Amino acid sequence: MAAVIAERPRHADEPGWYEALSTWERTDAPEGCKVEIIEGIVTVAPPPESDHNDTADELQRLLYTVIPRDWGIYQTQGLTLPRQKGLYIPDLAVIPKKLLPRPGERQTADAAQLIVEITSRSNANHDRVEKLHGYADAGVPLYLLLDPWHSGKPTATLYGEPAGGLYRVLGTVKYGETLHLPAPFDVTVDTALFPVG
Repeated sequence: MAAVIAERPRHADEPGWYEALSTWERTDAPEGCKVEIIEGIVTVAPPPESDHNDTADELQRLLYTVIPRDWGIYQTQGLTLPRQKGLYIPDLAVIPKKLLPRPGERQTADAAQLIVEITSRSNANHDRVEKLHGYADAGVPLYLLLDPWHSGKPTATLYGEPAGGLYRVLGTVKYGETLHLPAPFDVTVDTALFPVG
């Protein structure tokens, strides 16, 4: 079950987490930038480009056709991963609305039923490595990595069945092919709809 953490809980097993969170809170980045904490380090990424936003839009439109009315798809929801010293803002997070945090609280990543990250040229490895491990460790059931910057050809990879901080690869396709998301979504994603820079 997803947990919501208060603004400043203290746990001895999370050294450095609260210092990173404090730095994150004080970070004044330009509008539209994504400010996250990845492995205890506050990172600032520039606003995404049009292709990135168009990909998120196409996938969001599809997901709204299959999720229950009491679930939402969020593009700016901060999700904490205290054990990983992380606060991620996924490109898309599908979360039951009843699990959203109240004012003054932060939501842990395990509330999400599906996380989608779309790589950007400047920070693709965060999505491929640190976030992959972080979401698996948090127990997020499904992680969809859309990687237009993958060497060779853009790819979509679906990860699932998290155990012991690791995911199993449920499927990988090149852009232009289809990828099926299992229950509770049970929908096929046509990656040909995603623009390629």
